Amino acid sequence: MKKLSLLIGMLAMACTTAFGQITKEQNIAEWTRAKNYTKAYLDAMPEDGYTFKATPDVRSFAEQMLHLAGANYMFSASAIGQKPPAEANAEKAVKPTKEAVTKAVLDSYDYAIKTIQSIPADQLGQEIKLFGMQTTKGLALAKAFEHQTHHRGQTTPYLRLKGIKPPAEMLF
Repeated sequence: MKKLSLLIGMLAMACTTAFGQITKEQNIAEWTRAKNYTKAYLDAMPEDGYTFKATPDVRSFAEQMLHLAGANYMFSASAIGQKPPAEANAEKAVKPTKEAVTKAVLDSYDYAIKTIQSIPADQLGQEIKLFGMQTTKGLALAKAFEHQTHHRGQTTPYLRLKGIKPPAEMLF
C-alpha cells in the first residue's frame, strides 16, 4: 500500500509540474476549457440548489463556486506580483443566487485568462513567491488550475443529490 501511495504521489507531482511547463497558448486554452466546463456546472444547478449543502458541515454549492472564484483571483494576481482585486472576496461578498454566482465565477476565469495573456511566454519560468514559498509563475498558474478543478469536482455530488446528472467531462 505504501508503494502505491508513493507512486500516486509521484505521478501527481509530475502532472502538476508538467502543467507548469505547457506553453502560454496551451495554458490559455486549458483555462478557457475549464471556464466552459464550470459554466456547464453552474447552468446545471437550478436556482434553489445554490444554497444546498451536501451535509451541514460543508460549503453550499454557491460557496464552493465562490471559493473557486476567489482563488482564481488570488492565485492569478500572485503569479504576476499584484495584490488580488476586491473580487477575490467573492465567497463573502456575492449573494448565493444563480445569476450572481455565475457572473462572479465566470468573471474570475476571465481575470485568470487575461492575467495569463499578460505574462510574456519567456517569463512563465520566472521565480516568484506564492504563499511564502518559492515557485515559478507557470507553476503558480498550474496550482490555480488544480484548485479550481478540485472545487468544481466537489460539486458533482451536490448535483447528483439534487437528482441532476452532472455535465459530461470536457477533457478536450
